[in-house]
Amino acid sequence: MTKYRYRVVDVFTKHALEGNPLAVFLDASDIDAATMQLIAKELNLSETAFVVSPTRPGCAAGVRIFTPMREMLFAGHPTVGTAFVLLDEGIVPKDTGSFIIDEKIGPVTVRVEKGERPLIWLRTPPISFGNEYRRDACAKALGLSLTDLLEAVPCVVTAGNPCLFIPLRDKTAVDQAWLDAGALKALRKAGDEAMCVFIFTPTPAGAYSRMFAPEHGVVEDPATGSATGPLAAYMIRAGLVKGRPGTRLVSEQGTKMERRSFLHILINGEDGRDGIEVGGCVTPLIEATMTLPTRP
Repeated sequence: MTKYRYRVVDVFTKHALEGNPLAVFLDASDIDAATMQLIAKELNLSETAFVVSPTRPGCAAGVRIFTPMREMLFAGHPTVGTAFVLLDEGIVPKDTGSFIIDEKIGPVTVRVEKGERPLIWLRTPPISFGNEYRRDACAKALGLSLTDLLEAVPCVVTAGNPCLFIPLRDKTAVDQAWLDAGALKALRKAGDEAMCVFIFTPTPAGAYSRMFAPEHGVVEDPATGSATGPLAAYMIRAGLVKGRPGTRLVSEQGTKMERRSFLHILINGEDGRDGIEVGGCVTPLIEATMTLPTRP
């Protein structure tokens, strides 16, 4: 039998039992992909991260990220949570101001903003816009009326994890919405596969948000860092927020499901042309060991 040490941290929160929980396996280079997938399914969190040796030069560590159903190219709360664990374990020196994590999508830069509760920032990979969707079809899929949606056209935006962004009128509409796998299948256009649906309403601070990913085995995600950079890009393009350099926003997510999360956004350059960073606090919760049969 082989024992694997792992930690569970709550990401995008200063409070235990809030935010988005993440399991991080610290020394997973000898775990094969099929077993990683089974572990993620066993733990049944939004994502489970496995620290492996980096394959690219200049990276402090590699990480593979799995939902209960599939491996991800990139995901935000596993990046931020894994970065915290690497620092907390001393795998990356605690006084390091920035470092790079090797992910399937490529090198992801992490920056540490010092403080009593440090903010860990990731630089969102390149963002691209995809298909637009009819507002009435989106309203129907969410169990809402057309008047519950803002005028901005829903659109797929991705930084490695495609999401359909649907802006809603107010927090009540966001909380009342619901989406299941059948509704998503009926809504989705040809060519858009394994798509998440991100709903939000603008707020003075930034946005109040929810995200559904039934095709990833995640009914609802408490905090979606990979979608938060694209959220900012969508809001800028739709005229819902000004994209001035240095602008800071906050997306509040997970509140409806009692996992309140705060995802900080920093816009670099006019309209984010020099990159959009997403950051948050991390709260350690569990240290544990998983025992698996030794491979022959």
